[in-house]
Amino acid sequence: MSIEKITAARFEELIRGEKPVLLDFYADWCGPCRMIAPAIEEIAAEHPEILVGKVNVDEEGELAKRFGIVSIPFVALIKDGQIAATALGYRPKQALLNELGL
Repeated sequence: MSIEKITAARFEELIRGEKPVLLDFYADWCGPCRMIAPAIEEIAAEHPEILVGKVNVDEEGELAKRFGIVSIPFVALIKDGQIAATALGYRPKQALLNELGL
């Protein structure tokens, strides 16, 4: 499954959908964000039941504020419109899956 670039305009529609949503808050200049990106891509491919999206905090500052994000990468799993789990900072894929309960 592909990873969708999430914008504020599309955000509400996505989190109100039937599928859980995994959001990766990142910035292009962030080294740890680039390090976690392959794990996010693998999770997207291995978990078609989850919609995986990326939120560029430089372009979508209001979404970052809404989540209270002050450090990235920040990954959030949203189920039924609510944050179910989060992970802050770089993690290897298995550690990320464990922390998010996947």
